[in-house]
Amino acid sequence: MESKYENHIDRVAPVEMRPGIHRRTLVYDDDMMLCHFHLEKGALLELHSHEAAQIGYVISGEVEFFREDGSVLLVTAGSSYYFPSLVKHGSRIREDTDFIECFAPGRPEYVDP
Repeated sequence: MESKYENHIDRVAPVEMRPGIHRRTLVYDDDMMLCHFHLEKGALLELHSHEAAQIGYVISGEVEFFREDGSVLLVTAGSSYYFPSLVKHGSRIREDTDFIECFAPGRPEYVDP
């Protein structure tokens, strides 16, 4: 994966990954990646997992994360969270939400042309 070490959110076009889920990949290398997400109220991200560990910070809004074991984590503006590598999780978007997430290692599928 190539690297990008500097960027500004205004220079990155959002990619709609799923209905109501928009991602901007900001900076990255093989070891780490930083993304901005805008999620629309009512959007759903199914239960999934990935190799990368995931850490996030909620700028605004409200998201309900759920795990395979049935546990739920409600995050709001100012909240942070962490999902270890390969831990299944999903989300229900309760309000329009913006958050920043870091993935380690970087996710090659999130590198946009």
